[in-house]
Formats: sequence, structure tokens, C-alpha cells
Amino acid sequence: MYFDIALPSVLFLVITGSMFLQRRLAATVSSLLEERKLSPREVILTVAWMGVAVTAVVFIPGEAIQILFLAAYSYMLFSFAYIAIKRWLLAVFPPIIFLLSYFFCWNLFVFNLFVVIFSMIITVYASGLFSWRTVWIFAVLLTVMDVIQVFFTGFMGQSATKMIELRLPVLLMLPTYPSGLTIGLGLGDLFLAGLLSIHISTKCGVKAGILTAAMNSLAMFIFETALLNTMFARFFPATLVVIAGSAAGLGALRLINLD
Repeated sequence: MYFDIALPSVLFLVITGSMFLQRRLAATVSSLLEERKLSPREVILTVAWMGVAVTAVVFIPGEAIQILFLAAYSYMLFSFAYIAIKRWLLAVFPPIIFLLSYFFCWNLFVFNLFVVIFSMIITVYASGLFSWRTVWIFAVLLTVMDVIQVFFTGFMGQSATKMIELRLPVLLMLPTYPSGLTIGLGLGDLFLAGLLSIHISTKCGVKAGILTAAMNSLAMFIFETALLNTMFARFFPATLVVIAGSAAGLGALRLINLD
């Protein structure tokens, strides 16, 4: 029987890391966003735009995608570093390190490191844009879009394969332990898991957020065990696993007391 503890463990660490980083920078990010929250209509449009972007990646030439993503990632690193350290002379170093790594010393460890970094940055930035209501609207709509793009259009798998061929850090690629295979988890799945845990943490407390992260990790372990032993799909919408894990976390909160 095959099973894996590597990806569930990394998932738990990434979620909790995003949660604590958001708590540290919450005031700064909130001031930058000027307390603005997305409306339900804007959430719908955001998910629709994300679906269009997934489709567009399939048809846009690889070189254009590479330039676009490298520029966006570099800007993201610079702006986040500037928010954290308040000195632009120091903030230019993270994007420089990223680009040098990408072109000259890109390996699986560095690749995964930047996937984790980008997922945490996006999660911390975006968490301030959602209320308790709209974050769940977003989660449900994103999951629906994910299911459609994986099972019906096939564009999610095609776009992921294309970006991996371009060596772009959009998918956490980990060797499973102890089974010795390889499995991937998308940047969007990491983002959604962190986003939901942050909002549960904000509403119900840090322990509740950690419990939700643990339930996401458990849900991923169960899902992976089923996948590794049956190979029922090459690509699967992992947002379904994230939704299940987060819902289980909320359910567990009703059964135990987290003071």
C-alpha cells in the first residue's frame, strides 16, 4: 500500500506559515488596501478572470508566458520585500536572487522554495480583500471553476504542463515519502488552503486556524493515499480536498473547545 507524509506535512507548514505571516503584516497590508473588501460581484468576476487566464495560457506562446510570469513574480517579490523592510535598496535583492536562480541554478529544491514563497505572498496580500462571507463564495466558485477546467475542458492540466515545461514555479512538486513517487499541488490550491485558514483564524482564533491547517493536511493524506493506490486520475481539482479539509476543520471546532 502506497502512502505519503511529505506533501501533507509541507501543506501544513505552508498554511501555518502563511497564517502567522499574515498576522504579523495584517496592519500594513490593511493600510495599503485602505480596508477595501471585494464585493460578491467582484469575487465572481475575479474567479471568471482566473478561469479565462487558465484557458489563455494554453494558447499564448510559451516565451510570452515566461516573460509575463517572471515579470509578475519579480514585481511581487520586490513589493512584498518593500512592505516588510521599508527600504527599496534592500527590496531589489529578492527579485534579483529569483531571476539569477531561475536562469543559473534552477533545481527542484529552489523551484519548490519559490512556489512556497509565492503562495505565502499571494495569500497574505489577498486575505485582506475578503470578508468571512466573500471568502467562502470565492472558495466555492474557485472550486467549481477548477472542476470544470480539469474534468470538462482539460485546460487546467494543459496549462500546468506547459508552465512546468517553462520551469515556472506554479506547482509544488514533491517526491512522496515513503512511496518514492512524485506528486504536484498547484499554487492556487496552496493559496486557497492558506486563505481559508487565515479567515478561520481571524474569526475563531489562532488555534482554530492551526486545527484547520491540520485537517487540510489530513484530508490531503487521505486523498493522496487513494490516488497513489488507484491512480484514478492524472489531474484532479485539489480545491475539492481543500474545501473538504477546511469544512472538516470547522466541524471539528464544534466538537472541541479551543479557548
